[in-house]
Amino acid sequence: MPRKEIITCDKLAPGRGLLSHATRFGNMVYVQGCTGRHPTTGEVGKDIREQTRYTLERIKLILEAAGTSIDNVLTNTCYVTKAEDLEGFNEVYGEFFTEDRPARTAIIVQFGAADNLVEVTSTACIPD
Repeated sequence: MPRKEIITCDKLAPGRGLLSHATRFGNMVYVQGCTGRHPTTGEVGKDIREQTRYTLERIKLILEAAGTSIDNVLTNTCYVTKAEDLEGFNEVYGEFFTEDRPARTAIIVQFGAADNLVEVTSTACIPD
């Protein structure tokens, strides 16, 4: 029977919350909610496009630390603070997920931090 394994990505800037970068169970990887902060500096992106890029770059690094890749993402849950930002979000999202796109949900929400425009949480597999 598989055991839960906590995944830590040493390439990321230290986080603020009490959470793991990802949890692996068997061949499944559950990635934390990643926000629009630069992966290594922690600097907040200036707009929705930059924050989306930073978010997806963070996810990519976490998945690599877990032994898989962004190509193996099965589903993304995406949170955006403004409906008018969906176009910019989708533009950058399409650069990372070009073919065989994962299932996705996009939700308009209000975050506690005013500078946070986007958050994405992912589930991926590690193929046999």
